[in-house]
Amino acid sequence: MRIDILSVVPELLESPLEYSIVGRARKKGIVEIHVHNLRKYGKGRYRQVDDYAFGGDAGMVMMIEPVFRMIEELSSERKYDEIIYMSPDGDIMNQSMANELSCKENIIILCGHYKGIDHRIREHLVTREISCGDYVVSGGELPASLLVDSIVRLIPGAIGDEQSALSDSFQDGLLSPPIYTRPAEFNGWKVPDILLCGDPKRIKEWQDEQALERTRRLRPGLLDTEEKG
Repeated sequence: MRIDILSVVPELLESPLEYSIVGRARKKGIVEIHVHNLRKYGKGRYRQVDDYAFGGDAGMVMMIEPVFRMIEELSSERKYDEIIYMSPDGDIMNQSMANELSCKENIIILCGHYKGIDHRIREHLVTREISCGDYVVSGGELPASLLVDSIVRLIPGAIGDEQSALSDSFQDGLLSPPIYTRPAEFNGWKVPDILLCGDPKRIKEWQDEQALERTRRLRPGLLDTEEKG
């Protein structure tokens, strides 16, 4: 899989992409991630990538030319399954989306900045818009990092125990059950006896019950969505 990220502040992506699961997956050759500085196609001596908005609105807007030229350059080298724009008004990122995108071959992720991007980019170049939540941050780099991490960890070989990803929260539409490790008792706080019984069937039944109970208590909307669907 190859992921190309377009940014006007590529330095913001260095740490999230160099360490942990994503960094190891890159070193193993499981995924290629390339970060491109849109200022390569900026205007003039100072590589300008933003300009004032038509209509007199406050804030600067990312210009269409640098984005178009960068996407044109990349698309001349390979076909992309998705050109994603990280946008606060896009579809909210979720596990199902990560599962789907992890099966793609080539993806471009465009990070917005300033007030946003020239809307013609969204109309004619972007195939999908994704949001990390109903709030605004200063740029799309951090949301892009979240998206990349959620995708890469699902690619076979990215994590040591591939079954672990299948039991994550939201994979089956529920939150995950409580998890514990040694010691079995600390400060008078005990691990539930059922987890120490050694019976995989009973443990699995308990985990399923706990997952449903936690979802009903903490995120009832997930169950509402499932019932409506």
